[in-house]
Amino acid sequence: MSLWELFKEGGFIMWPLLIFSIASWCVIVEKFMTISRFEKLSNGLLDEVISLIKNNEKGKARDMCLQVGSPLISDPILAFIDSGNEIDEKVVAKVSRRIEETNRGLKKYLWVLGTVSSSAPFIGLFGTVVGIIKSFDSIATAGKGGFSVVAAGISEALIATAAGILVAVVAVIFFNYFQTRLSGSMTEYKSRLDDLGDYL
Repeated sequence: MSLWELFKEGGFIMWPLLIFSIASWCVIVEKFMTISRFEKLSNGLLDEVISLIKNNEKGKARDMCLQVGSPLISDPILAFIDSGNEIDEKVVAKVSRRIEETNRGLKKYLWVLGTVSSSAPFIGLFGTVVGIIKSFDSIATAGKGGFSVVAAGISEALIATAAGILVAVVAVIFFNYFQTRLSGSMTEYKSRLDDLGDYL
């Protein structure tokens, strides 16, 4: 049996599960690209900025931040650089706001994975119920029981259940992975920003 035939046997409930799956994979690819780019650029930029600050080249450090073209990375650094030589409570609060904006930007669309992971099993379960109803309807129509009478409905129910669980498992695995990776990336980023604040 081909994948397409299996999909058709799962009934109409397979279409929303397919949409959920496509949405999940789009977010997964986007998150991999966004987080990898953030980690690579932020580490390199902070190294360069700290080096320039050590050499009293704050202007070059600022220009370098502007050339990055990613406010998620450069805005917290610029908040420090533009503060002058005194780091007071207002500067710290401003940097904290920029860091929070960066964190929210990196988590953008992550809610899709959370939604899919929690709702896909219920959609699969709905498909299960529909398949069972079809099985009982077949028994009522045929006026007798037996495997051949209920096979189509049971098959639809099992395929829908399996599809719902599969879509949800993929989504929850990557949701937890990205949450953990983002937490580590932001912790390291904040630590390097603290180093920059010490040099300033």
